[in-house]
Amino acid sequence: MPPKIALIHDHLVQDGGAEQVLKALNEIYPQAPIFTLVLDRKNTNKHFADKDIRTSFLQRFPLGVSRYQWWLSLMPAATEHQNLMDYDLVISSASSFAKGVITKPGTLHICYCHTPTRYLWNDSHNYLRELKVHKLVKKTLPLTLNKLRTWDCLAANRVDHFIANSQTVAERIKKYYGRDSIVIHPPVDLDKFSISNQLKKYYLAGGRLVPYKKIDLVVKAFSRLEIPLKVFGVGPELKRLKKMAKKNVEFLEKVSDEKRAELYRDCIAYINPQEEDFGITAVEAMASGRPVIAYRKGGATETIIDGVTGEFFDEQIWEELADRVVRFKDIYNPLAIRAHAEQFSVDNFKRKIQDYISQSIQS
Repeated sequence: MPPKIALIHDHLVQDGGAEQVLKALNEIYPQAPIFTLVLDRKNTNKHFADKDIRTSFLQRFPLGVSRYQWWLSLMPAATEHQNLMDYDLVISSASSFAKGVITKPGTLHICYCHTPTRYLWNDSHNYLRELKVHKLVKKTLPLTLNKLRTWDCLAANRVDHFIANSQTVAERIKKYYGRDSIVIHPPVDLDKFSISNQLKKYYLAGGRLVPYKKIDLVVKAFSRLEIPLKVFGVGPELKRLKKMAKKNVEFLEKVSDEKRAELYRDCIAYINPQEEDFGITAVEAMASGRPVIAYRKGGATETIIDGVTGEFFDEQIWEELADRVVRFKDIYNPLAIRAHAEQFSVDNFKRKIQDYISQSIQS
């Protein structure tokens, strides 16, 4: 008799890299229900529109979906309240709470970890400094985060096997949770991207416009260089970025998948100024045959080959990035860049996941 399988994801309120992983897992196990804290069908991937998705009690709270962050202190309890006792195999897709589900003793729990909870561990001080909330909330929040940090460690102990989305994340899992993991890079839908022979006239940056993405470094650098830059994406940083930008910087805000693919195809190079857990946008650019100029830290060091698919800058300041852009020469082979990106295909991801889970069940 085949094992009963369940998938669990932190929350389905946007369509990012973590949701692409969940989508691929759901394609491998289409009959598995998906458990999550809250669901916003309007803003998440259309793939999940007709899926069996089971939300927590937070879904019914006032502003439980639109302001789900307000209920941060209740998320551990909401996660533990989800009933997975009927399942033999649980696969969690987690960057925060999903790994903390409670299962029966015989259940195999495999966690695909996007990162140990960023705002509790490696980015906690930046998170508190950059968070825009009432002063009183900001003063009491460290106590909440301290309690969540304790719970997060306990939650990690409930996982039987960890899969990290990069070597960078594997090192964090070891440091913060004391657990070993294997690395399987997340999937990128390469079929959406293609190579163009058009003359490239602008540089490109984008993604969620939040502080840790460091898009402000790109805007400052290009505003001073007065070289054309296009920025796609929305987020709380948008208004601030627009204020600091000169006319050569164009903000496209939310774009369709087709438009984003076109932007990648026709850019001179893609700029990746942040330290990412993996960095899907950089791989999307490479799938379009375009080189990436990246900060030499995090997932970019695992996906970009210096001098073959892009190049690096070593200090995370706008002056260093500007210097790299001034010295950049487009001598890259688009076919070689695309060939390198193909290792991150959805098919490769699915094959590696299925092989690993089969081995784990048998061991």
